[in-house]
Amino acid sequence: MSRPRLSLVSILAAAAFVAGCSQNLFRRETPPAVINLEPPPGVAAPAHTLPQPLASLPEQPSYANLDSRQLESALARSQTENQLIQEELAAVRDQLASTTSQLAASRTVARPADQAANGGGAAGAVAAPQAAAMQSAVGQLALGDLPVRLDGGVVRIEIPAERLFENGTANLLPAGIAVLTQLAGELERVFPGHFLGIEGHLDTEPIRGDAWDSAHQLTAAQAAAVFDFLAARTPLDDGQMFLVAHGANHPVVSNATAAGRRRNRRIECVVYPERAP
Repeated sequence: MSRPRLSLVSILAAAAFVAGCSQNLFRRETPPAVINLEPPPGVAAPAHTLPQPLASLPEQPSYANLDSRQLESALARSQTENQLIQEELAAVRDQLASTTSQLAASRTVARPADQAANGGGAAGAVAAPQAAAMQSAVGQLALGDLPVRLDGGVVRIEIPAERLFENGTANLLPAGIAVLTQLAGELERVFPGHFLGIEGHLDTEPIRGDAWDSAHQLTAAQAAAVFDFLAARTPLDDGQMFLVAHGANHPVVSNATAAGRRRNRRIECVVYPERAP
């Protein structure tokens, strides 16, 4: 007796029963759900989901990759550029020093020049009668041993700094106050109302101490001290006076000797032929 043949449907049904419903060969596979990683509004996104920063800039070239010839060439180029910078800096310093000197000179004659212009004359070209009058007046001054000289159309009176100030300072000594008091009385008697320039001068020795950075600073302070005393304690008027700080730019003698340096440390009172208004 022959066995009955199993139909294909019966075989598939048996296989489905054995494997279970989850392994049903006839069930269509459901695609996996897509997970949305974008956070809801107001919630910060996880750090790993943010765009990565741009790559860092490339490193500067290293001289370690250069051979000796290239290094020597780079060094020579650097030295040449540095030399050019130093030369330009020196030129600027020279120009600044020249401008400072010109400015000081212009201040020295500024007020007398204005007076001369108003009178029809010119600064530096004093008329012969004025020069003769200034020369005659010089002989009338009674200033003891203070050096007095006629310089063109002006009268210069030298006062050694050691007779006026404490060493290396702008502090007036009692003896200096006496000298300035006598000077003011003589100027008021012989040159009443004349313009008076107060010029500070120094030698070329280095500045000592920390109070002053340069010779110009010290001479400016010394000239200002004389100006303030004459304006406040004597008959001289501040409107007829002005001050200039020359530093060590205008020595009267060489600074090669101690005596020369001592004389170059001075205050010069310069009397002009023009009168203040």
